[in-house]
Amino acid sequence: MAQLTLAGGCFWCTESVYIRIPGVQKSVSGYANGKTQNPTYEDVCTGTTGHAEAIQIDYDPQKVGLDELLDLFFKAHDPTTLNRQGNDVGTQYRSGVYYVDDEQKRAAEAAVKRAQDRIEKPIVTEIAPLKTFWRAEEYHQDFFNKNPQQAYCRAIIPAKLKKLNLPF
Repeated sequence: MAQLTLAGGCFWCTESVYIRIPGVQKSVSGYANGKTQNPTYEDVCTGTTGHAEAIQIDYDPQKVGLDELLDLFFKAHDPTTLNRQGNDVGTQYRSGVYYVDDEQKRAAEAAVKRAQDRIEKPIVTEIAPLKTFWRAEEYHQDFFNKNPQQAYCRAIIPAKLKKLNLPF
C-alpha cells in the first residue's frame, strides 16, 4: 500500500471522489500542514490554524498509479483559485499536494505541468512536504455516503461525480 495526501477544497467532496476509484482502499478526511496540534473543525474554520482540509488515501499502486491519482486531482477541483473552491473560502480550502518523498514531489510537479497544458489560468496548487495530518472528527468521515440528502451533498457532490464519470 501507498499513501497520498491531497487538499482540494472541502474534504467531503475530495473524499467522495477518491473512495470510488478502483485501487483506493481507504480515504480519511483530516487537516494537513497547520500549526495547531489536534485541531477541531471549528478551529480550522477560523482560518487561523494554517491547516488545509485534506484527505489521506491508502491505495494499491498495482491497481492505480500515482500519476493517475494526481491527474484526477487536477480534474476534480479548480486548482487556479487561491484559498477557494466554489463558495468555500479561506486558507483551509486551498489546493495542495503534500508529499512524503522525492518520488511524490516529482510526480506532483509533473502533474501540475500536465494540468497546466489544458488549463488556461495559472495553477496555484501548493506542492509541499507533508508536515502534519490530523484525522477529522468521525462525523466527517465518509460524509457523502452517510449523508446523501444533506443540502451541500445534494447540491455539489453528485455534479462533481457526474463530471468525472464516477458512480454515485
